[in-house]
Amino acid sequence: MRQNTSVFRVLRDLFSWIALDFFLLGLSFRGLFLVSNSGTEINTTTINFKQQQRRYSTSSIVNINPWILTGFTDAEGCFNLSMGLCPRNKKYKAGWAVLPRFQITLHEKDKTLLEQIKDLFSVGQIYLQSSHNSSLFQVQSVKDLAKIISHFDRYPLKTKKRVDYELFKRALELVNRKEHLTEEGLAKIVSIKASMNRGLSEELKVAFPNTLPVPRPVVENQEIKDPYWLAGFTSGEGSFMINMIHSPRCRLESQVKCVFQLTQHSRDEQLIGSLIKFFDCGKIYEKSKQSALVDFRIQKFSDICNKVIPFFQNFPVIGVKRFDYLDWCKAAELMKNKEHLTPEGLSKIRKIKAGMNQGRFPTPIFFNLIGKVYYL
Repeated sequence: MRQNTSVFRVLRDLFSWIALDFFLLGLSFRGLFLVSNSGTEINTTTINFKQQQRRYSTSSIVNINPWILTGFTDAEGCFNLSMGLCPRNKKYKAGWAVLPRFQITLHEKDKTLLEQIKDLFSVGQIYLQSSHNSSLFQVQSVKDLAKIISHFDRYPLKTKKRVDYELFKRALELVNRKEHLTEEGLAKIVSIKASMNRGLSEELKVAFPNTLPVPRPVVENQEIKDPYWLAGFTSGEGSFMINMIHSPRCRLESQVKCVFQLTQHSRDEQLIGSLIKFFDCGKIYEKSKQSALVDFRIQKFSDICNKVIPFFQNFPVIGVKRFDYLDWCKAAELMKNKEHLTPEGLSKIRKIKAGMNQGRFPTPIFFNLIGKVYYL
């Protein structure tokens, strides 16, 4: 039965995308007769069809606001200092190479989103990691990293990741001044790296046994002020879930709940607390003492309908998660109309739930008529 449902869903989406392709082709042919406001005919040979396609990709339903990018980086980005032993390379007088990197790694089905982020920064490269079914956006040129620094200085990070960013920026300044080529400068960078992310590797601990980590900067004022930041952060860390619980007290012995959830490390307790203030609803739940993760969760149906859905209609999430949000809204609409109290409505919600999140087909199924790979 599950296999038949999956086949039905794939065929349904396939025909939807084919219809979209004909619409796109219609726009393309209509472009032959486009006329500007002044009445001057436009030559369609100058139209960028790649941009035409992107209007209908999952990640470009909305233009990426700079604060969305900061929020998304708070969720998915990484500021990394890589170090490698280079004893035979005369360029590195201290014997070690230092490679500062800014990275965002996503599932391969969100490669289009990474392309849009790359276009926004106008720097970096995208690499496919087929062994992990992922795509990596990476900036490692010192010159290009200056654009990354410029963005995050102007639109600051909100989570504790900002600490790693400030340390990363400090190390990058040393690299810009060529101090990493000296033993003294290299020691400074190692001390900075010791306070970043997961600290020093075992190899570096052996190579630099007397390293003292620099004090970590303090992140203050984690209050959420820009809604676009929250939209970006939710695009990375948020979850739109449909919970179906067996309950003999219910008419069909099944209780349905739409749940919005954001998961974060407990060290960002102030940020998580500000979510309650921002939405004026929700609660915080501790996952487990071992994981040190906490969940901000909204599951009261009136709050879902009156606060969560209107917010993300005005400030949309980006990437394939937008599909999950739209499906989630369909389920909420069915519940609002009391259809979850009928066998037919409950069946519809089950089908929606089965196609969301991890149930969404993760691999490319087909090329559309203008050569674009789509993921269902």
